[in-house]
Amino acid sequence: MISVSEAQEILSKFSNKGPIERVSFENCLNRLLAENIYADRDAPPFDRVAMDGIAIQSDQLQIRQQFIIEDIQAAGQEQKSLNKPENCLEVMTGAVLPVHTDCVIPYEKLTIKNGVARLNSTDHKAFQNTHKKGIDAKKGDQLLVSGTWIHPGVKGVLATTGHTEIKVMQVPKIMICSTGDELVPITHNPLPHQIRRSNVYMLQAALKDLNIEAHTTHLPDDKNQLNASIGKLLEEYDLLMFSGAVSKGKYDFLPTVLKELGIQIHIHGVKQKPGKPFLFGTIGSKSVFGFPGNPSSTLVCFHLYFKWWYNHYLGIAPNNNYAYLNNEVTFKKPLTNHLLIKSSVEDGKILANPVANSGSGDLVHLALADGFLSLPAEKDTFKKGEIFPITFFHQTGL
Repeated sequence: MISVSEAQEILSKFSNKGPIERVSFENCLNRLLAENIYADRDAPPFDRVAMDGIAIQSDQLQIRQQFIIEDIQAAGQEQKSLNKPENCLEVMTGAVLPVHTDCVIPYEKLTIKNGVARLNSTDHKAFQNTHKKGIDAKKGDQLLVSGTWIHPGVKGVLATTGHTEIKVMQVPKIMICSTGDELVPITHNPLPHQIRRSNVYMLQAALKDLNIEAHTTHLPDDKNQLNASIGKLLEEYDLLMFSGAVSKGKYDFLPTVLKELGIQIHIHGVKQKPGKPFLFGTIGSKSVFGFPGNPSSTLVCFHLYFKWWYNHYLGIAPNNNYAYLNNEVTFKKPLTNHLLIKSSVEDGKILANPVANSGSGDLVHLALADGFLSLPAEKDTFKKGEIFPITFFHQTGL
């Protein structure tokens, strides 16, 4: 077996940056931008009114406190002009600032009666409540850099720059395969010796959290059927995920079948708990992840290894988060212990509270955890207040 860090180093070597594709503006949310975005015009493109009220010449503030309303400048109208300096124009948020005006006074600080606006205060100055042309960006300025996650704010920038199609990193086509004759569909009433399929749906949800839509299937504990089925799946999918059949049981045929299909296995066995039998292999541009069948092992290995691989596939650096252990823990070395935890925040610190469970097959208590701490293999006692790497089960940024 190899260490966790050695496994991640191997994954980095076999995770070349993925291809780029074009998607429509409607389908770009939560994708990784693969091009730089530049301003096609000044932002804002004109001197813009920032509040509803009146627009005046600021030098008139020293002379008068009331202004006759000449007209209204609405948003979307062509720019109007103030004809007389002692007058004003009513203006709406988003409108072009009228010619011969440089100060907007909001309605809240006015009294308007019989077409005359009277100021209720004197604390006004030039260019207040105006949004100057080009102050945010000039035409040609870089607004977004390649490698940016497209969240709602980013999508707003893409919209205002007129991008109807966007270059993004292509998402791999993934099939999730459960194995084991003891598994039945979730719609079935299992017999005493059977359980419902759960790991594939857990993995499917974890992928969806990364904005990856994946398919699922079930394969029997039959070597010949595995060989035929996996061969066909490799033709159609970029990446296969397996839950189960990677250990040393008599019906754990997956490692043998993968080798027979020409897949080079780079990792099979990591010094960790849970998830010792974790497997990773490649054939050409295709990748195979084999997660142990126990639920905790599956979920921990997904976040520890697939997400590591996927970050490199996208060409971005993984986030490194740390938390304070909130209870003393002992664990037999020399294995890395991925300790299930429930996190909390106190005085700006992330605290990791261990979740009691009966082992890696305990799905019930796995649902109570929101991540895990990776406790190093060199120690067997971990004290309250010590800091360790934390991995969250939910997407908090790659």
